[in-house]
Amino acid sequence: MIDSFLDYMRYEQNCSQLTIIAYKEDLSQFYQFVEDNCDEFDVTLIDSDIIRDWIMLLMSEKFTATSVNRKLSTLRSFYKYLLRKSIVTADPLRKIVGPKNKRPLPVFLREKEMNELMDDVDYGEGFIGVRDHLIIEMFYMTGMRRAELIGLRDVDIDFSGQLIKVTGKRDKQRLIPFGKELEDSMRKYLAERKAINNQIDQSFFVDAKGGPLSPGQVYRIVQINLSKVVTQKKRSPHVLRHTFATTMLNHDAQLGAVKELLGHSSLATTQIYTHTTFEELKKTYKQAHPRA
Repeated sequence: MIDSFLDYMRYEQNCSQLTIIAYKEDLSQFYQFVEDNCDEFDVTLIDSDIIRDWIMLLMSEKFTATSVNRKLSTLRSFYKYLLRKSIVTADPLRKIVGPKNKRPLPVFLREKEMNELMDDVDYGEGFIGVRDHLIIEMFYMTGMRRAELIGLRDVDIDFSGQLIKVTGKRDKQRLIPFGKELEDSMRKYLAERKAINNQIDQSFFVDAKGGPLSPGQVYRIVQINLSKVVTQKKRSPHVLRHTFATTMLNHDAQLGAVKELLGHSSLATTQIYTHTTFEELKKTYKQAHPRA
């Protein structure tokens, strides 16, 4: 039946070879578990207790919650197939809840590190140096995503209203305010960009030839400059987005306001940053209190 299921997923559901290999491995593990703990592998006799025992075994063997849930997903697909073929009459996974995935806290820079990055790092001279500094500054002061920064056009910058129109996921647009410091940096960049006199694209941020920046170029600009002030492994544009959100909340911004600035569709997504700020609070307490 397992072989029949794998053929069905391969030829009728057009699953990739890697997916089929993963399915086969998961089901082989489950088959072996049932064989070791029951008289025989009979799909009609397997109940939720057997599956819960399997979950407990996997967790005891240090499988991550993500891995266990993937294996359960395989098992669910297998039993849906058996139900469709009328081989079983009930799904033993109907009431099974997998282990909760532990969501890692966002990686961010502390204010001291950001001040060093903004004020002390040498970005070089001319157009490239001014542009690279502004990219770092834009991420930190607006919290926008990499794709949103690349997608900025000149018409999206409203200097008179000090607003940036950002087009986010699913083409959802939002307005992000900016202050005098970012305005001065943008005007300085535009003057440098005009001086190279070869812009061929409508993008706000361009390369030295006037063309649009690629995601890889932006990633490298951030990675190279963050490496000058931090040693942490993660040094991506998203780290600066996390830093923006964490900084806002640390300075008493309302959660709902940060949600709107980040362009989150759900407040629950933004709440991860409250856990980050609380972790910082715990560290401060432990460092500062003599009996912590």
